[in-house]
Amino acid sequence: MKGTAYKYFWKRLLDIVSSISLILLLAPLLLFAGIMVRIKLGSPIFFTQERLGLNGQSFTIWKFRSMTNCVDEDGGLLADEYRLTKFGKWLRDCSIDELPQLWNVVVGDMSLIGPRPFIAEYGSRYTAEQMRRHEVRPGISGWAQIMGRNSISWNQKFILDVWYVDNCSLLTDLRILFRTIPIVLGRAGVSAENHVTMPEWANSEVPLDETPSE
Repeated sequence: MKGTAYKYFWKRLLDIVSSISLILLLAPLLLFAGIMVRIKLGSPIFFTQERLGLNGQSFTIWKFRSMTNCVDEDGGLLADEYRLTKFGKWLRDCSIDELPQLWNVVVGDMSLIGPRPFIAEYGSRYTAEQMRRHEVRPGISGWAQIMGRNSISWNQKFILDVWYVDNCSLLTDLRILFRTIPIVLGRAGVSAENHVTMPEWANSEVPLDETPSE
């Protein structure tokens, strides 16, 4: 498969077949996780949020909820570290909270492999080069995820994401897929240092001029 044909046709076809197959295969785990979220955290079972996808268009991402809805005395949500439960941390460490995104893949919002989608409110902060990460569908796993996940800096993520856009191919996706499995099993890079996930991104306008290592 040539890169362009794969990126714009075969990749989507493989996404549909693979995601539907995974949903059927993982149905018992999905059901179990949903029941446990309901028992441990109550309703709603799912966490939804607007993220930026292909061509910078927003879409609703689906995840299993991993945090409580505890608020402070003014009615605002507490910081993540106070709302993330032991059960929720386990969901995240095992990446089970990400499994509902298989539905995002089925409907075309996402791909199995691609740059991770960031929250929609970051849209106005991108430089033109950083915005190139949206030339492909966002993914459940991606090049930046196997290169450090949340343990690397925001700028490193953008560098790796743009590299993926320029080098998207079946071989690259297979490399990412097979390297994702041990990372998930080893629970590597789930959180940035001193954070339960990643600190908020503030665009430092640093140019994307570094070369990602493989």
